[in-house]
Amino acid sequence: MNQSNEEHQGPDGPYFHRPAREPMFNLPTVVVGLSLVLIGIHLVRAYILSPNEEVQTLLLFAFWPVRYVSGFMAQYSWPGETASAVWSFLTYGFLHGSAEHIGFNVLWMAVFGSAVARRFGATRFLLLSAVCAVAGAGAHLATNWGDQVPVIGASAAVSGQMAASLRFIFEAGGPMSSFRRHDTHAYAVPARPLVEALSDRRVLTFILVWFGLNFLFGIWSAPIAGEGVSIAWQAHVGGFVAGLILFPLLDPIKRRWS
Repeated sequence: MNQSNEEHQGPDGPYFHRPAREPMFNLPTVVVGLSLVLIGIHLVRAYILSPNEEVQTLLLFAFWPVRYVSGFMAQYSWPGETASAVWSFLTYGFLHGSAEHIGFNVLWMAVFGSAVARRFGATRFLLLSAVCAVAGAGAHLATNWGDQVPVIGASAAVSGQMAASLRFIFEAGGPMSSFRRHDTHAYAVPARPLVEALSDRRVLTFILVWFGLNFLFGIWSAPIAGEGVSIAWQAHVGGFVAGLILFPLLDPIKRRWS
């Protein structure tokens, strides 16, 4: 007896499911893209730019607190003048001092930034990162007024991503909760208001340890994480606080209220 074609389905039939092809990097596209941009910029600076071009790059795009001292800009000529004094609040985050420096930032962005990117989407994720970078520069400026040492690195933005992830990763069903899920819904769990989130021992412990480490690094100015002889820990704190507080303004998921 001849059977119908439907009963003789081949490998593409309804009863045969091809295994899903796993991506090479199980990270959000925006995180991979931003990491490649940071790495690419560092490679260009390290292997293509001349020493003079490197100096000009730092003058144009690094964050220099001394530039904002009253009368400094009128007395000294600076590449980019007022425009670079504005955009450097953000562009300093694209420059890094060493391969170790950028490696640590990319690593922590992959861990914590990926969770935020999956929840926020690319546009909101980039906006949060930019705002936290600006907040980090502002915090450093306020505590190092007139300092002649430039600040570079994406650490303030990554710190903000860490803080934003704390607002939801430990929630019930979240990616790091006791009863976690392993699908996209884990990144869409409703978040509690900040005061309630801080009552979670895991969140509070993470924050206390994070602040403690940054405080110690600041006191000892140790060459930790490839950041050279001095760590701009105030910038880290500024970015972290911004990410923690501004999270609900960008969060696309409706908050959960007790």
